[in-house]
Amino acid sequence: MKITIVAGARPNFIKIAPIIKAIEKKQNEGAEVSFRLVHTGQHYDKKLSDTFFEELNIPKPNSNLEVKSGSQAEQTGAIMVAFEKEIQQNPSDLVLVVGDVNSTMACAIVAKKQNLKVAHVEAGIRSGDMTMPEEINRIVTDSITDFFFTTSITASINLLKYGVDASNIHFVGNVMIDTLYQNLDRILEPVFWKEFQLKTGNYIILTLHRPSNVDEEQSLIQLLQGIDKLAGNKKVIFPIHPRTKAILGETNLIFKNILFVEPQGYLNFMYLIKNSFAVITDSGGISEETTVLGIPCFTMRNNTERPETQSIGTNTLVGTSIENLEKLFVDFLRNGKQKGGIPELWDGKASERIIEILLKK
Repeated sequence: MKITIVAGARPNFIKIAPIIKAIEKKQNEGAEVSFRLVHTGQHYDKKLSDTFFEELNIPKPNSNLEVKSGSQAEQTGAIMVAFEKEIQQNPSDLVLVVGDVNSTMACAIVAKKQNLKVAHVEAGIRSGDMTMPEEINRIVTDSITDFFFTTSITASINLLKYGVDASNIHFVGNVMIDTLYQNLDRILEPVFWKEFQLKTGNYIILTLHRPSNVDEEQSLIQLLQGIDKLAGNKKVIFPIHPRTKAILGETNLIFKNILFVEPQGYLNFMYLIKNSFAVITDSGGISEETTVLGIPCFTMRNNTERPETQSIGTNTLVGTSIENLEKLFVDFLRNGKQKGGIPELWDGKASERIIEILLKK
């Protein structure tokens, strides 16, 4: 079996790393399986791309389509044009896509039009929010997928509601958590740890990148001012996304607690998460990692495609208002963190299950 694996953005790199390890394990056992890794170039900043390949021991991509940025349509179209040439020049039996970025949808469409099988890792997750580009990417990808690999029973049920044949749905667990478990003993203290006098539990991690939180400069500033205030005597480490940094521009902002740092590599960022007091974010993936690490997480969104991080894990859905965040954070300080567990099959073996299933087909 020849598998083409597609990665385009930071979350993709974290998800493909254990899948590649699972394939290599099967190769060592004598299985007739090979892979070709295609990087679409959707994230092309070294801090958002190359660093993850190096840290997670992902082999150098066989091909980099180098599409870079653009509008939703420009980027999606550029990926499709480039990937069509790639797949024609390097035929495979199956195209494996992960997550819900533009690369996921674009390459799935191209693969199906080339009459190739498509496997979607993280199939079936839904936020119900059609204003999110990711939700559209999920729905389109799942409408043409052949092998649906889900992270939860909820995701599997979502697919059944869409009319997917149950025999094509495989509840395997969470590949992001595979990566977390495989690297917990490798996480690294960031270079600014001592400079900022960080200690376990004396700081909050903040990440923001979604348009609803960062697209309007004044509301973003008000949100940051509110977070700076509610932090009390805790520092707030804010690895600022290039998109968010551009929106703030040259604004001369002075905060008591918020410390701006560059985007972090995986090993540094997981060290920061694992040792934090709490996390404030608008990332779905981070709410999964905090759930496994037992760190309180406050998600600045009106919805989540990962409900198990709330029902089982340590995640609290906040909405996008600073007032609601302040209320929920005060409740947390008063009552302590909620007890959380780890969702079913988030055991570090999801990638092995995926490859086992594909090799039986």
